[in-house]
Order: sequence, then C-alpha cells, then structure tokens
Amino acid sequence: MTTTYLDFEKPIAELDAKISELEALASSKEGPSITDELKKLKAKSNKQLKDMYSDLSAWRKTLVARHPDRPHLSDFIENIFEDFEELAGDRVFGNDEAIVGGLARFKGRPVVIMGHEKGRTIEKRLKHNFGMAHPEGYRKAVRLMDMAEKFDLPVLSFPDTQGAYPGKGGEERGQAEAIARGTQRGLSLGVPFVTLIIGEGMSGGAIGIAAANKVLMMEHAIYSVISPEGCASILYRDAAKAKEAADAMKITAPDLLKTKVIDGVVKEPVGGAHRDPKRAMAAASKALEEALKELDGLSPSELRAQRRERFYAIGREGI
Repeated sequence: MTTTYLDFEKPIAELDAKISELEALASSKEGPSITDELKKLKAKSNKQLKDMYSDLSAWRKTLVARHPDRPHLSDFIENIFEDFEELAGDRVFGNDEAIVGGLARFKGRPVVIMGHEKGRTIEKRLKHNFGMAHPEGYRKAVRLMDMAEKFDLPVLSFPDTQGAYPGKGGEERGQAEAIARGTQRGLSLGVPFVTLIIGEGMSGGAIGIAAANKVLMMEHAIYSVISPEGCASILYRDAAKAKEAADAMKITAPDLLKTKVIDGVVKEPVGGAHRDPKRAMAAASKALEEALKELDGLSPSELRAQRRERFYAIGREGI
C-alpha cells in the first residue's frame, strides 16, 4: 500500500524514498549487495517515525485525524462486525448518507451501530456529504436508539465529522433541534451505549451521537466543540491561526482523558491508524468489547444514572 505522507513527515518520506530506490537496486540480479545498508536505513526510518509520533502537537494530531487513508466507519463495519444490515431513513424526511447505521453482530452479540461516514473517493465523499450530517441524519440516529432500547440491544457509535452540515437546508429542517434530540435520546437510553471517536469529533455534529456511558477515543483522534479553524476565525479573526488554536483548545486524547471528557484511549500503531488499519481496528474492537463488559448486568435505571454521573464529572477534580 502506498503511504500518503503528511507535510510534517517530509524527513521520513525522503528516507523511505531512498529505501525504495535501494530495494529496487537490490532486487536486480546485477545489483550490488546492500542488505546491511537497507537494514540501517529501515531502522533509522522506524526510529524517526516512533520519535515523531511519541510527541505530536495538537495540530499535527489534527492532521493525522484527517488523514485520507485513516480507517472510516465503513472499514470498521467490514472488519470488526458481522451480518451488518443497514437501516435507512428517519421516517420523516429522508435518508441522510452522512450517518450510517443499522443492526450487526459484535463478538457474536447483536448490537445497533451508527456513525459518520466521510467517504474516500470523490464520488463517495459527495454521496456522504463529507460526513457532515443533516437533521434527518440525527433523527435517523434517534430512531435507531429507540429500536435498540425496544429490543434491548447495546448501541455502539463512531463519530467522525467536521461538524453537522451548516447549510441553509439543515437550518430550515431544524439542525439544532435534531442534534439536541439525539443528545437527549443518548442520555435517556436504558441500554449500554459506547462511543468511539475514530477521527474528528467536532461540535454538536459529534455529540449528537456520543452521549454515551463510555466514550473512548483513538489515540490520534481529536474531539472538541469546534474545529481549530473555526476557533481561530472567531478568537483571532484569522483561520490561518488554526495551529495556535489547536494547541490552546486541549483537543487531544491525553488532555481529554485528564478532564474526564473521555473514559479511555485506544492505542494506534506507530505512525497512526492509516499505516496499519487492521491492527488499529483490532485494538478498537478489544476496547469496545471491554467497555461493553463493564456495562453488562446494569439495569436501565443504573445505566441512566451512570451516564448522568459521567457527564456531571467532566472537568471536576477528585471525582
């Protein structure tokens, strides 16, 4: 698989290009033996990558969270779930492709899953509106949560969005109200509800499907009330200062774990989930399984109480 390098990864890209040239030379029958040199260069590349990703700034994590090859909801559905059956439409207006959801089996147990799908090709991105949901997407999510409670099925959600669709159509059809209803329904669910932020968890567009008992986050995902660019536009009146805004906003997993906005961090392979998607998704699957086990056996009232207390505890010391 061809690696797409981010701007800050330029030194590694140059080193890997040199490695590729030497590998091509080594594969030639007439080529000299350069095995030792290749080993040294690969070790150097791996060390550089490990060192770089061990201390990423918030802005660099933002770039990693947006990487075009990062696993999307469709990848998670294909790799960690079985028998997925998509359920479409909000039964009021239409079907929003930005939020995909339905029934599936996870580790042998039936569950309801939902999340944002950004799409990878231009055609898919347009179809899914780049993961920016309309009101009908959040009303579809509410419908799925209603069904989950009716049939006593756990809910797993996967936010990955720049935010809800901000256009005229969304406002005309009640975007703010739809997000609020989604958040309210999540808080009132009488079944286990676990969320995993897999990429960007921005604004109400994310929280509309993330008011869960357990909120987990991939190591290089981001989660905030607004994007760094949006924050910079408001505070600095200059979207170009997004890097400074990202560093000030505390949007990374370690920061959010300290303030109890999230409950756990899922480690990614060195260099980000896009470098080894299957390994990243396997780690996510294990974390989701453990989170569900912690909630098993709790009554509907206990689940609601636990969820209420987890949100009350956000930002409080000693709780």
